[in-house]
Amino acid sequence: MASEPTPGLTCRVNGGQDESGSGRAHRHRSESETEGGPTLKSLARLCSRDEEERAAALEELSQEVLLCLGVDRPGSAQLSRQTLLHLLRLSRTCPLEEVRGKTTELLRTAQEQGVEVPRALASGPSAFIPAKQIFKEGPDQDILIESFLSLGRVDHVTMVMALHPAYLSCFLRTQHALLELDGPLPHHWRHYIALMAAARHHCSYLVQQHSAGFLDSGGEESWLSGLDHAPVKLRSLQTLNKLLAHRPWLITQQHIQELVCPGAEPRWSLAELIHAVVLMAHAHSLSSFVWGCGLNPEPDHIGGYTFQPPSPSHLPRSPHSPAHEDGRQECVDGAMEVEVLMKRMVELQQQEEECTQEEMVTRFERERSESIPTAVVRGAPPDLVLHLVEQPEFRYEDFAPKGEQSPPTMRAQDYSWEDHGFSLVNRLLPDMGQLLDEKFQVVSNLTYHRMAMHEGVDTHTLRKALWNYIHCLYGIRYDDYDYGSVNVLLERSLKVFVKTVACHPEQTTARIYHTFWRHFRHSEKVHANLIVMEARLQAALLYTLRAITHYMR
Repeated sequence: MASEPTPGLTCRVNGGQDESGSGRAHRHRSESETEGGPTLKSLARLCSRDEEERAAALEELSQEVLLCLGVDRPGSAQLSRQTLLHLLRLSRTCPLEEVRGKTTELLRTAQEQGVEVPRALASGPSAFIPAKQIFKEGPDQDILIESFLSLGRVDHVTMVMALHPAYLSCFLRTQHALLELDGPLPHHWRHYIALMAAARHHCSYLVQQHSAGFLDSGGEESWLSGLDHAPVKLRSLQTLNKLLAHRPWLITQQHIQELVCPGAEPRWSLAELIHAVVLMAHAHSLSSFVWGCGLNPEPDHIGGYTFQPPSPSHLPRSPHSPAHEDGRQECVDGAMEVEVLMKRMVELQQQEEECTQEEMVTRFERERSESIPTAVVRGAPPDLVLHLVEQPEFRYEDFAPKGEQSPPTMRAQDYSWEDHGFSLVNRLLPDMGQLLDEKFQVVSNLTYHRMAMHEGVDTHTLRKALWNYIHCLYGIRYDDYDYGSVNVLLERSLKVFVKTVACHPEQTTARIYHTFWRHFRHSEKVHANLIVMEARLQAALLYTLRAITHYMR
């Protein structure tokens, strides 16, 4: 593990002490930072819904920081690294203007007092989407303010998802229930399971986020050193974790039996297992979103900040950010592509010709076995996640490689979310089925009746083609859907993007993102990412829930 500066330490940045320390992401901290920083309590009060209390907390924070800086005592300035990173995060991402302004001012004062202050490496939440576009296309600040007041921070996932506030609301409710509300698993275990899952896709963004949540929930820091430091019961999820992440169609009742049957050591209850499965599938699919939208590290996470002054000739880029390529191709005639797609959608909606069942199956098989290349494979995962991955070489393989015997197709009519999965999840993990169902419904029906430069457009056929294509990649077939529509509506560059984000998210590049839908808004591309994320989540859950159903018979 490389010894990079770590944002969770409470060391002094002036006065000769070592800055880097030995922790990984965050240390479990006491109620107050006793050296060189304000109390966590004063930071927490910034999230009060009472404006007067917030103003008082901001003033208290300011006074505590100025006291640490020793403005009236030249040469005595000291602020903990953790405090500086708190201030940096608030100055960059807090939706409350008065908090952003005050924390920016405090950082400037600290610098004037001789303190080395951090600066963010990225200009916004996404490496693919210009920050000004996110705020230009996004909603008003209300949903971001609500997120800050509820959660204490507004992360990059929230900022980008806020382009679609209806979806963001149900996403946050589901994630809160998974991680925070009553359930069969201890809270620190939930975060550990999620970071194990995110590590499968080399997603250091989520690994850092859940490492912090794990420690703040009372988790043992040694567990973050590697899987062999975690309890055997958690390690027993590794096979299920890798199959869920890469080839869920291989999950069988035997995998479930090995974890839950009497005599299994250690034994999982069905309620514990379903909680773990939803957590893993949630983290896998959210990794797709993180990579697919090119999210940058948080400003207070490893790779998101530096204490080095900016170079006039070179702007450093975080090694944890998505890969950049000089890949924004010339927009030959993107407007014409939009017109062609519009025409095809209208033709499909008016089409009256009906295919035979045999022809429908043939078209599905043709789509499933089509060779869609993905980007060049990245190198080894970063040190931050490598020690949390078992068998890193195990990856997605095409469900039906040409010339090979493929597993049986899952017919949606035989096992579906609506008729089978929903009730099973709700029975074993009360209310979670309802929350997931709401999320699936919202993303499936989400529309603004526009497409690129056109208004008043019915995009139903396009959204359905995207959803069904992702399920097709995972071997799920709908008997009543004509897969010929997929080829008509999804041009090749879009298929490359969708397959990469759904199946190999860690291979996503700026070139792949910018090449598809060249005249569409960034919010429309984020919408496509949401469909990929939710369709992938549902596909993985269906295979696992089917295996659990077979075990319970």
